Amino acid sequence: MVIKTDINTAEISVLLADGNIENTEFLKSDLIEKGYKIITANNDKDALAKLSLKPDLVIVDAFIPFIGGYEICRKIRRKEEFRNIPVILLTDDYSEIDEVRAFNVGANDFLLKPISVNKISARIRSNLRKINRHYEPRNFSFDIIAGPLVINREEYTVSLHGAMLKLQKKEFELLYYLASNPGTVFNRTHLLENVWENNIFVMERTIDVHLLNIRKKLGKYSSLIETIKGVGYRFNDGLN
Repeated sequence: MVIKTDINTAEISVLLADGNIENTEFLKSDLIEKGYKIITANNDKDALAKLSLKPDLVIVDAFIPFIGGYEICRKIRRKEEFRNIPVILLTDDYSEIDEVRAFNVGANDFLLKPISVNKISARIRSNLRKINRHYEPRNFSFDIIAGPLVINREEYTVSLHGAMLKLQKKEFELLYYLASNPGTVFNRTHLLENVWENNIFVMERTIDVHLLNIRKKLGKYSSLIETIKGVGYRFNDGLN
């Protein structure tokens, strides 16, 4: 996934919480090279205490001592001042049950380790754009490129291997919204609130119909839009 933006990583501070010091230092070094400001923590108390430094985003390992990343995420969400801070939960033991649990406790993203620095950087930017408009380049026209798929917001066009796809307006806006936040799972209510106008009544089933139509037009690349059973939908950026 390549998203052309003008986000300045030097303005972004990340709290990286992992009980494995070697892993922490490795990822910290890579993210610093990308230009991020990194705050580290190696246990639950340290992680929660360093929230006072007001990081822009939190990355926490699911198995950090002593209460674990899920409970840390839950505690973060209980703090009013940090209720909207993006939280990325990392795990090396994936299951669908764990993913659902992660979103239920308030995580914005759930990623399997090991993960490349390019991918984690893309997820950091994606989650910041979703949560805080300060990080979204509103006055900057850019394409979203996912393998052979190119989405141009300014011209309202979508092409696949250079061939233009005919999408209805809401189909385009729905695809664009998902692709602007790769890897982030959105439920139907969220998509309705952010893609449709507030004064228009639309049933949640409308989301399913629109996504079905989009998938048909994507053909063999329909898996770019992934259904997370019992949770919602996300744009799968791991195909290219």
